[in-house]
Amino acid sequence: MQNRPAPPPPVRFSIVIAVYNVARYLDEFIESLESQTYPRANFEVVAVNDGSTDESLERLRAWEATSPGLVRIVDQANAGLPSARNAGLPLARGEWVTFVDPDDRLATTYLAEVDAFIGQHPDVGMLATRLLMLNDATGELADRHPLRRRFHRGNQLRYLDEHPDHFHGHAPSSFFPRAELLRQELSFDPELRAQFEDGQFCGHYLLGLERPSVGFVATAEYHYRQRSDRSSLNQGIIGRPERYTIVPRRGYLGLLRHGSEVTGRPEAPEWLQTFILYQLSWFFSSQESHPELVSATVAPHADEFHALLQEIIGHLSPEVIAGFSVRTMKAVWTEILLHGYDDDPWHTPHALLSQLDRDQQLVRITYRFTGAPPAEEVLSGGRTVVPVHAKVRDLEYLGRVLIRERILWVSSRHSLRLRLNDADVNLQFTEPRWNRYLRPGQIRLALDPKEVRRRARPPRRRFRDRLVGRLARTRLVRRYFRDAWVLMDRIDAARDNGEHFFRYLRASHPDINAWFVLESGTADWHRLRSSGLGRMIPHGSLRWKLLMLNCRHLLSAQVDWSHVRPPAIVRIREPEWRFTYLGHGVTQRDLSSWLNKKRIDLVLTCTPGEQAAFVEDHTPYILTTREAHLTGMPRWDRLLETSRAWPEERRDLVVIAPTWRAPLAPLVARGAHRRTIAPEFLDSDYAKSWLSVLTSDALHAACERAGLRIGFLPHPNMQRVLDVLTLPAIIQTFPFAKVDIQEIFSRAAAFVTDYSSMAFDAAYIHRPIVYFQFDIASLNSGDHFGRAGYFDYERDGFGPVAYTVDETVARIAESIARGRSPAPEYQARLDATFPLRDGRCCERAMEEIQRSSRRVVTASLGAMPPSE
Repeated sequence: MQNRPAPPPPVRFSIVIAVYNVARYLDEFIESLESQTYPRANFEVVAVNDGSTDESLERLRAWEATSPGLVRIVDQANAGLPSARNAGLPLARGEWVTFVDPDDRLATTYLAEVDAFIGQHPDVGMLATRLLMLNDATGELADRHPLRRRFHRGNQLRYLDEHPDHFHGHAPSSFFPRAELLRQELSFDPELRAQFEDGQFCGHYLLGLERPSVGFVATAEYHYRQRSDRSSLNQGIIGRPERYTIVPRRGYLGLLRHGSEVTGRPEAPEWLQTFILYQLSWFFSSQESHPELVSATVAPHADEFHALLQEIIGHLSPEVIAGFSVRTMKAVWTEILLHGYDDDPWHTPHALLSQLDRDQQLVRITYRFTGAPPAEEVLSGGRTVVPVHAKVRDLEYLGRVLIRERILWVSSRHSLRLRLNDADVNLQFTEPRWNRYLRPGQIRLALDPKEVRRRARPPRRRFRDRLVGRLARTRLVRRYFRDAWVLMDRIDAARDNGEHFFRYLRASHPDINAWFVLESGTADWHRLRSSGLGRMIPHGSLRWKLLMLNCRHLLSAQVDWSHVRPPAIVRIREPEWRFTYLGHGVTQRDLSSWLNKKRIDLVLTCTPGEQAAFVEDHTPYILTTREAHLTGMPRWDRLLETSRAWPEERRDLVVIAPTWRAPLAPLVARGAHRRTIAPEFLDSDYAKSWLSVLTSDALHAACERAGLRIGFLPHPNMQRVLDVLTLPAIIQTFPFAKVDIQEIFSRAAAFVTDYSSMAFDAAYIHRPIVYFQFDIASLNSGDHFGRAGYFDYERDGFGPVAYTVDETVARIAESIARGRSPAPEYQARLDATFPLRDGRCCERAMEEIQRSSRRVVTASLGAMPPSE
């Protein structure tokens, strides 16, 4: 009888890896395993090549040849991460199994630390190692995983019935007893490809244990790679439709149903509820951080997603929802989960006093509600009063309005009281929080006298900042900059509403202590200095700091944080100025997620449509009639005057002015205000499409017949493209810093753009418009800034909309052949859009700025009681 070969001896650990196109990372991963301090004979690697198209399989074969007995390879057609792991799991021989991702790496003592923990806790149900984030570009490690606090107390064993916030759902950094996996007959769900397949696997495993427990091994470091090109499966997940369909249905709901079976109640175990709430919190936070992408992705699946979410909520206890504290869960998110899907109307039992306007003596009060609005009564000094400003704001999350916010501005000069549905409401200054669990650190921060004193002390400022703060308060400086008005456009450029309004102030209101701020050394700095305008201060200089620390009004054409709250000033003292947003273009798209974060005292609007989008009920902006006023843009006064010098017979340009694209014009550095051009610019559809229009022979012929030239005016954020393009002689390029943009608009026989708000400037002076929107689907899928707003180009635009190069060229040719004024059907839209075309925009802006500083009288519905 022939002797069969003896089976290989068992090992302690089996490392199952699913390999797909990670050749560039494999050497680093292999090195991290080869350098383990743990004996090599006590662990194995089962590598499943999932149809890689790069050199991954060749690299695995080479590793297998140089490390006999360590590596076994399975080669299969591409079927996805879950299927690859499922193929490797039956081949595992170890007592414990883990599913490391081969683009990550392990610390050299990783397996040794895990083995030591098992020796101390032999009955542990599952192990979780410490995730450190590996920066792919720099190689730096950072301890900033959202769940990192579970490892801050060192190695520890946690039973989930006692510590329901200590769930773990990341299979690559987990270890499972192979015998228990076999007993439960567990596998990864092939339908969940890189979206919650780990969480579902870990959740089902823990539900299968009689008493679920997780050992947190803080000393075992797992280095989780964040790819700089965002090509990993988990990066960019928020833009995948299956996240809003398959994941909630098969992942979250499937787990919760299993959990309900385990408990015998509608609610799943508390640890599982907490785990699912953790997952749901990312839906809400990604909506706020990437509103364009999330809204566009979820829109086709909104009904299905919200039906699933409503069913998921049915498996969650209200107490667990209210008390969730594993990561930030904003009050409004909690309220949506608790009340957003109920049929009965509801409102918050409290209202927030969140902002005070000292000049107008008004205070902002907000509360949220679902269903029909509650009956509302505001009392000021015992009298029922009418709010000075009020609106209802729709809060849209994940493609649906689930809750609304009421915004009231009322007098702050008397005692306040708010009644909803004939019952008093609790008035608060911060969101009340129900603390179901309090960690030791939270208790110390709140009650330990030492911690309380430490937190109460203001942060210590640098000596130089303290010195500047003292200098700003001296009598001479305060007299020099008393009641200063500071105006600016971009930090490094002018020619916008800031400059135009500054010129108006110097000419019409010389009594106002107005100053213009601009970065010195720029082209506009030299232009303005040579013009003799005066009263200019270099941005970032000592004089600028002294000016800003005494500033009364800050008026800017930009509303970036570098304008609203300059770090160099905030570091010295919290700003006290009133901020007026002069605007740098008519707002067409929904920019509420950006603007709502800024404290704006006044915003100048330009059209009735823009004004309505800001202040009317059921719009997403927090702005009301207190902040937003229809004046027109200050720059339009000069534009109107300039245009009169260019009657139809003098107009000699077809102006082509595409707007920018965020991915093609990244910031030169995080927090910077300058942008560069991405290396892939010339290969982009954007560049190819616009260059095809610019270089079109048919367009050139049409222009030559009409005696016109082509003027190329890229957006300010895309101006650097002029350095990399070689264009035909018929095309004249216009750098923003070197030309009079308003003269360019005035010379236009036709103005061609895609989405730029500069079209409103051209339309304001009645120039024909053509829109070239080759990438409209991409724009509305979240590839650019803002969501689709009130303005529809087909319905509201000032000219025809074209979607191909040939169609665009044809529309331009038709426009210039017809004449150099808008067609009648578009003229009617122009007249309705610009009712304030009278050269008085600066004058109206001045009136609104002055009004915004005056005290407001509250209208009363009742007499003042004798006691008052």
